[in-house]
Amino acid sequence: MAETMQSKIETLLTEALQPTRLEVINESAHHAGHSGDDGSGESHFAVIIESPKFAGVSRVMRQRMVNQALGDIPGDRVHALAIKASAPGE
Repeated sequence: MAETMQSKIETLLTEALQPTRLEVINESAHHAGHSGDDGSGESHFAVIIESPKFAGVSRVMRQRMVNQALGDIPGDRVHALAIKASAPGE
């Protein structure tokens, strides 16, 4: 069985950022028929991630770290990715 985009995102973020909390939510059904919906059911995701690697790092840099960990997924294989990134205790 092919790996889902959700599980691929979870794997890549876990390997790169060792999160203490990670939620990857497929929101594609909420965007069916809208711009960016490719019909795959895997076009729109939200990520809630908490990692010690975000301590002392700006919000913009955290977003970059997540996008870097995901490689070509954001913007290429996934149309929209909402990211909420925090350090433990925030």
